[in-house]
Amino acid sequence: MTTMTQVPVREFKMPDVGEGLTEAEILKWYVQPGDTVTDGQVVCEVETAKAAVELPIPYDGVVRALHFPEGTTVDVGTSIIAVDVSGGAAPEPEAPAAVPAIPAAEAVPAAAVPAEQPAEAEPTAVGSGRQPVLVGYGVATSATRRRPRKTAPDGFAQQAVAGVRTELNGHAPAAPVPAAAPVAGAQRPLAKPPVRKLAKDLGVDLATVTATGPDGIVTREDVHAAVAAPEAGPTAPEPGAPAPEVPSAAPVSTPAPAPASYDTARETRIPVKGVRKATAAAMVGSAFTAPHVTEFVTVDVTRTMKLVEELKQDKEFAGLRVNPLLLIAKALLVAIRRNPGVNASWDEAAQEIVVKHYVNLGIAAATPRGLIVPNIKDAHAKTLPQLAESLGELVSTARDGKTSPSAMQAGTVTITNVGVFGVDTGTPILNPGESAILAVGAIKLQPWVHKGKVKPRQVTTLALSFDHRLVDGELGSKVLADVAAILEQPKRLISWA
Repeated sequence: MTTMTQVPVREFKMPDVGEGLTEAEILKWYVQPGDTVTDGQVVCEVETAKAAVELPIPYDGVVRALHFPEGTTVDVGTSIIAVDVSGGAAPEPEAPAAVPAIPAAEAVPAAAVPAEQPAEAEPTAVGSGRQPVLVGYGVATSATRRRPRKTAPDGFAQQAVAGVRTELNGHAPAAPVPAAAPVAGAQRPLAKPPVRKLAKDLGVDLATVTATGPDGIVTREDVHAAVAAPEAGPTAPEPGAPAPEVPSAAPVSTPAPAPASYDTARETRIPVKGVRKATAAAMVGSAFTAPHVTEFVTVDVTRTMKLVEELKQDKEFAGLRVNPLLLIAKALLVAIRRNPGVNASWDEAAQEIVVKHYVNLGIAAATPRGLIVPNIKDAHAKTLPQLAESLGELVSTARDGKTSPSAMQAGTVTITNVGVFGVDTGTPILNPGESAILAVGAIKLQPWVHKGKVKPRQVTTLALSFDHRLVDGELGSKVLADVAAILEQPKRLISWA
């Protein structure tokens, strides 16, 4: 068994800071080469498809190199920063007796690895007792290494064992050596789950795709290139036939299309990525998956506006954000309690309707990075002051761009307040996985028949969109009518609660 000691240069890889995210954009570096860092120190801010997140470094040392500049989108698992953790040369590990391997001192230092080639798995110092800080990275539990990128057919084992050292030093092996036995797992191409799904949807066999990603990983571009030019992909040798020679030239790749020309004085092009890209994909998926139905009601909210002013003077709400949205949120929660069937989701795999006995209330928030929908967990169990406090924290965190990925997961219903933009109403699109979304229009002074006379009253229009697979017209109408009735007569918050 190989005994290894801590290498002098540690590679910090892009972690999965959400659930299953595959990439993140580096927004800002807080350190530069030569800076000293300590365990837990924030070294950069990245933006995923869900939020902006600060990344702490998991060890002490001196920054050796930053592998990517700000604004670069990096795959999860790719090394982004090299840190010298020893200040001296790396000690020689004991070489194994049976299987040839790469000693740590002979391997290329991690800082010299190109940006597109992430460093391999890092060993753990025995007895360190450290635990991973974020999901997707931390102290490795073994010295297991990822299989290197194949440059020869599967019938050869030289590239997977003894040839690794030669490839890392930048030289091709002199001649392939037939293996005594097939390499375990060599038949399964390396690819991330989204890429495997893409290949499956397009009918592409990953074994025939030329991999151009780091460590021989098949990328989305590789799959699309295989569809565009299937004849360029490698073919598997016939059983018993001699293996073909491997050309030394680089793999055939589809030339990149020339960038479209346009008049920069008349047009501005903004790359779609991060939160905006994820939002666009989610809205398209929601619009073409859930059959939307939208209903509208116009209601006199004069009494609700008076109650808002009274609550602002109440000492129980001192220092809290009190506005019409607070009472609208409470009205929706009461309506859901009276009509629990609306708080559900559709399980396509199980062909079941899942009724939730809790409400994670989403609030759509416009931020500089795009629209996000964080939610208040267990909003149904909160008192009015607690709900006001949660709303205030949610809004301020979203405006600062500090909303965490977990705050945007597991929502059940959502409120979007388009009235703040002076809009009367709209037809909102469901947040994916949710059953309903309530749009609140602008509250305006309008002529209204009140007690048999036309008087100026505070009026707004509400719009409720719902998934017609699990919410029929009767149920959706009852929910919307209950919300309107509470806003018209706020005392129903007491009698219906």
